Amino acid sequence: MLTPNDRIAILLHNGLAGSKGKTGISLLRYSQNEIVAVIDEAAAGQSVKALTGVDRQVPVVASVQAALAFNPTVLAIGLAPSGGRLPDPWYAEVKQAVSAGLSVMNGLHTQMNADPEIASQIQPSRWVWDIRQEPEGLEVGSGKARLLECDRILTVGTDMSIGKMSTSIELTRAAMAKGQRAKLVATGQTGLMLGADGIALDAIRVDYAAGAVEQAVIRSAPEQDILFIEGQGSLLNPGSTATLPLMRGSQPTALILVHKAGMTHIQHFPDFEIPSLSQVITLYETAVQAGGTFAKTPVAGIALNTFGLGEKAASDAIEAVSQETGLPCTDVVRFGGISLLDSVFNKS
Repeated sequence: MLTPNDRIAILLHNGLAGSKGKTGISLLRYSQNEIVAVIDEAAAGQSVKALTGVDRQVPVVASVQAALAFNPTVLAIGLAPSGGRLPDPWYAEVKQAVSAGLSVMNGLHTQMNADPEIASQIQPSRWVWDIRQEPEGLEVGSGKARLLECDRILTVGTDMSIGKMSTSIELTRAAMAKGQRAKLVATGQTGLMLGADGIALDAIRVDYAAGAVEQAVIRSAPEQDILFIEGQGSLLNPGSTATLPLMRGSQPTALILVHKAGMTHIQHFPDFEIPSLSQVITLYETAVQAGGTFAKTPVAGIALNTFGLGEKAASDAIEAVSQETGLPCTDVVRFGGISLLDSVFNKS
């Protein structure tokens, strides 16, 4: 699929400054490929860095047609709109991109290869990658990952879309910088777009979810000292079902709790209050070992998302969380992941 020479345009309408652009912003932050344009009709002409904090100089344009001037070879859909389907005008832009000779990385639930209008327009040597597909050969979980020799670090969260994937990536990088043989296990479309091995967990039938995680972890484990398993969802969110199969499938040796500074209620569900972080830690440590059925697994540290705070406010928030929980805490995107990495090896 994607090669190092591919040039990416990211379809991110209303996502640079909104809540639906997590995939696109992660591509901006972490993709090793050249990003030649961001397509966002609400932010055309504005600065990527000013809107997202990502220090990447990329033009923001209003349409796919405008992005073609920068000679992309791949259109990456960086949006996660409600219902998992693009509005018709934006879907028409995807068709325009395919007709113009671009490949497409599609992380939506919509299977674009099944659209005859798109399939008939895919040009030779080009492709449309529908990422959210259930792998073949799945089985139910068996807990076999507990027998692996490598450490297995799972990110969990107080809510969805608060930085679990970024935390896993940053910790993987920190481990590799320290000479560890480390690997990221992707469990969502963004990690897969970035080239990590793994699965699109939310495309898998629930009966096989733990087994799919188990297979991905076991496949990634050989010759690794440590695996970082990308977290999904939250035990606190009423719409999330992903965390438990991740726990059962990966049989983690340690957890990293991810939280957004200042967040007191579940996003989009304001009637649901987030408990104290100490209570959340107890919840996750209880759930992961299921009263003793599985191994005792500690929350080894807190990854605090301080985006939007100034430097001093971010440092103060980190210190407050560390004092409250008695655990190491930092913003791994802002300050690096070495301190949390050290805590994992001390506590796992």
